[in-house]
Amino acid sequence: MNTPDGETKSPVVRSLPTRIIAIDYGLARLGVAISDERKIIACPMTTVTADRKSESTAIKLIQELNQHAALHRYSIEAIVIGLPLLMSGKKGFFADETLHFIECLRKQTATPIITWDERLTSVQADKSLREGNLSRKKRAKRVDSVAAIIILQNYLDSLVSQANNPLVTKE
Repeated sequence: MNTPDGETKSPVVRSLPTRIIAIDYGLARLGVAISDERKIIACPMTTVTADRKSESTAIKLIQELNQHAALHRYSIEAIVIGLPLLMSGKKGFFADETLHFIECLRKQTATPIITWDERLTSVQADKSLREGNLSRKKRAKRVDSVAAIIILQNYLDSLVSQANNPLVTKE
């Protein structure tokens, strides 16, 4: 593109907006939630059926996330994965399974992966769905994505509270 004085001007390249993704990992299904561009509100995205091997589930998930990002023209800033700690705060079987899955994910993407304490999110999600008078069958189909929404909303809320609290430092 030429300017009136004959110089060549480069077109303006705009970067894609970013979003944060959250995952509620399960051995059968993974609930997935997505933030809005301003990173204030968590919304449901999808539920992914897990494969028998964590490696193939990780590949499938990253492919779905990349397709969604390309279709809706955004880039993924971070992936938040709920870490199901025991009530004592210690890691149990499901936390170990989740950490193994995170290792598999890290082999598939350079996107930062953040673990988030998700104690009781599935219970909270099921309770919310019960209040919506959904049948047990319908609740079972939605509980994973609702749990992912809760994980992501808690994470997004923590970002806002860190930004509003000058005493909190980022690591």
